[in-house]
Order: sequence, then C-alpha cells, then structure tokens
Amino acid sequence: MPTRMKIKKNDQVIVISGRDKGKRGRVVEVLTQKRKVLVEGVNILKHFERPNRQKGVAGGIVDREAPIDVSNVMLLENGVPTRVGYQILQDGRKVRVSKKTGSALE
Repeated sequence: MPTRMKIKKNDQVIVISGRDKGKRGRVVEVLTQKRKVLVEGVNILKHFERPNRQKGVAGGIVDREAPIDVSNVMLLENGVPTRVGYQILQDGRKVRVSKKTGSALE
C-alpha cells in the first residue's frame, strides 16, 4: 500500500546525507511504494545500454539518475531547508505547511 510522503513532484529539495550531500535539485518522480524520490542531477549512476535497432538506441555508457530515499532529502522553501507539516484550513482543505515559517506550501 502506498504511504503518504511529504515530498511531491516538482518540489525543490536538498540532499541532507549520503555522497551527494548538499546538492540541490527538482523532484522528477516520487516512488511511494519504495519511499524513494528521483531528483534531477542527484545520485548519478553509469548505466550500460545495449544496442537496440528497434528503439534506435546506439548503446554505450549512459549517465542516469537513480532513486534516493525520501529521508535523505529536505524540502527547500525560498532556498532554505525546512521540515513539512500539515494543517487543516477553515474551509476544510488539508495543506502542507513549513515548520520554519508556518506558511502554506503551494
């Protein structure tokens, strides 16, 4: 069953641990089943592609982003790392809020 994650697609995040610590990027994909996120320009691995005529792939070594655990990234709000919480507004909507400033996120 997919779990609720506080990081969403297109969020700006910073890596807080691991070999890419300090790198910033945009979340490209959220993998809720595995509790991982795919961040642009972070956790780059070498992937060895085989030639494929039908797909038109020449083959060779390709750099590709690998998923990173969601606990190793932190949301950026105006360039500053912040924790995320939830708040229910007067009209009944549930929104993400910044723990640092208390303001709603999108």
